[in-house]
Amino acid sequence: MLTECMAVIAGAWAPNVIWSLRAGPRRFSELRADIPPISAKVLSARLSELEERGVLIRHVRRTSPPSTEYELTPLGLELIPALDAIVQVGHRLKALQSSSYG
Repeated sequence: MLTECMAVIAGAWAPNVIWSLRAGPRRFSELRADIPPISAKVLSARLSELEERGVLIRHVRRTSPPSTEYELTPLGLELIPALDAIVQVGHRLKALQSSSYG
């Protein structure tokens, strides 16, 4: 089961996309702003992959001009506690490294 879960979040920037969607639906441009180093091409690929894997839903809004929003599915929301734990360990590792050099 670990392998299946890691396959979902293993793509470059996939955890960042999931993390950015944790607070609710976001448009493509908002996700690009949340993750500045990501290219539009890579973000588009990750969004498609995560949609295919059932982690997020793509909503096309019938506005003028049309807009698209992305939102985590219930399965995607289940990944948030795991990613939060990884973030917390990252903070502790960073603090440990900072104290080692200081």
